[in-house]
Amino acid sequence: MSLYIGRLMGRPATKPATEFGRNLAQARQAIGLTQSQFAVRIGLTQQMVDYYERRARNPTADFIQKAAQILDITVDELLGVKPLRKIKPGPPSKLQQKLEQIQKLPPAKQQAIMQVLDMALASRS
Repeated sequence: MSLYIGRLMGRPATKPATEFGRNLAQARQAIGLTQSQFAVRIGLTQQMVDYYERRARNPTADFIQKAAQILDITVDELLGVKPLRKIKPGPPSKLQQKLEQIQKLPPAKQQAIMQVLDMALASRS
């Protein structure tokens, strides 16, 4: 049982995150995004976002620019040249509220909703 719980919690960090990683995580959390949600927006896996937040010493310029744009902050703020602005998250959008409700449904109902969404998105193309 403890092995399973350990996997859910992830491997603990052995070194403190870089300033860039701390700024990235803080800005992401300030706008209410999980690592997974941010990963989808930036086109990476959740594991890569975790890497950038906890261990990356030399993020690429492309990643820095994309992340700053998604997080609606400047590159200077993300790199720590300027302090992060205080970002007040707004209320969750109607879509976000619906997604949270869907996450609480049983897996079979979630799958049915996913099929409808997939069909709607496929017909949009």
